[in-house]
Amino acid sequence: MSEQVIRVMLVDDQELLRAGFRMILSSQPGIEVVAEAANGAGAVEAVRTTEIDVVLMDVRMPVMDGVEATRLICAAAERPRVLILTTFDLDDYAFAALKAGASGFLLKDVPPPDLVSGIRSVHSGDAVVAPSTTRRLLERFAVHLPSPGAAEQARLSGLTSREREVLVLVARGLSNTEIADRLNLAEATVKTHLGRVLAKLGLRDRAQVVVYAYETGLVTPHSTD
Repeated sequence: MSEQVIRVMLVDDQELLRAGFRMILSSQPGIEVVAEAANGAGAVEAVRTTEIDVVLMDVRMPVMDGVEATRLICAAAERPRVLILTTFDLDDYAFAALKAGASGFLLKDVPPPDLVSGIRSVHSGDAVVAPSTTRRLLERFAVHLPSPGAAEQARLSGLTSREREVLVLVARGLSNTEIADRLNLAEATVKTHLGRVLAKLGLRDRAQVVVYAYETGLVTPHSTD
């Protein structure tokens, strides 16, 4: 059975950087660069006219930055997944992009194997954000998070106690395997609980779970595992 091809769009205002990523990805089986754009506006337009699975999105660009482009792309039906490229891991743009719906972010100097792995992970539905980096990022910007309203509290009340436990551990950066060990559950059971959390809260992936947990106060800055 042939491997499904992952269709990727490169979005960066630096042509040389796009060329470098294109060269890396073009050598990989099952990955095809199908579109490029030099700014967010071009990316949004390309998504409307081209079948794209994963967008590699820079954040600091002219005309329209990557955060606004991510927000527009993730709000559309049949949206591709967005993987943010940033120069600094503790970047307010990266934080804003996660809130806008990005499935994760990578540093621009990411080693080629990690870039390829990140694209495959995002395409399969996982989030690509190093747990330690996610936590430092959100703790830095947690002061800007709004307090949860009654509607969010009501949504949280729809979770079982076990689902709530899984949500918190995902937000703290644990993998499904680590959560299974922590809660003495089968990994398949953890996946089932996480799937129900995503469905009940209307979240898309682990990255959104992390942001949501901080927004609702389930996980707070400097909390311990």
